[in-house]
Amino acid sequence: MNNLQAVIFDMDGVIIDSEPIYFKIQQKIFNQLGFSISEAEYDEFIGAGMHLMWQILKRNKNLEQSIEELVNMNNETVYHSFKNLSTLSPMPYFKEFIENCIDRKFKIALASSTAKRTIMAILKNLLIHDYFDVIVSGEEVELGKPSPDIFLTTAQRLNVNPDECLVIEDSTNGIKAARDAGMHCIGLRNENYSNQDLSIADIVLSNFNQINQHLFK
Repeated sequence: MNNLQAVIFDMDGVIIDSEPIYFKIQQKIFNQLGFSISEAEYDEFIGAGMHLMWQILKRNKNLEQSIEELVNMNNETVYHSFKNLSTLSPMPYFKEFIENCIDRKFKIALASSTAKRTIMAILKNLLIHDYFDVIVSGEEVELGKPSPDIFLTTAQRLNVNPDECLVIEDSTNGIKAARDAGMHCIGLRNENYSNQDLSIADIVLSNFNQINQHLFK
């Protein structure tokens, strides 16, 4: 990683420990549509693009609504659930790590499958919006994770090559997207869903303190 120019963060499960909150929100949406899925089934969708999730669920659950209707309903519900949530806080050691990256003149980006206005609401709520040079949501690319589109778009907007980027991801889908984009990748192990396969990352670590020590020791 000697040529590293940029650090790209996923948001959910990386910057904030939001996946347990998402699962409750999604279960509410699923119940309104007349079905439910197990936590193990939901784990398959962690980190994936919203369109991909609803394409699969529409087919498997014989849903009448269009993909766009389902995605829009999902995004609205998630946005209103998160925008005024007072219990959110960044992951431990996140601020120390990102400030260390900024001090070393790395470009900083966020690439998340979450809808853009939800991303912005969360970042502003946490007072960390100004850390990021570029923010890209899954809405801005044709194919969401595990396709590499979102990371390639982020690198282009940062004006860096893919092999000059380090991605920090917590999901199987996200790590596959980063690797297929030709980027370095650290897998961040989240104890809330430890069954995610992070094995194709360059290294798997448990928190930002460990990442800080690994990169800047």
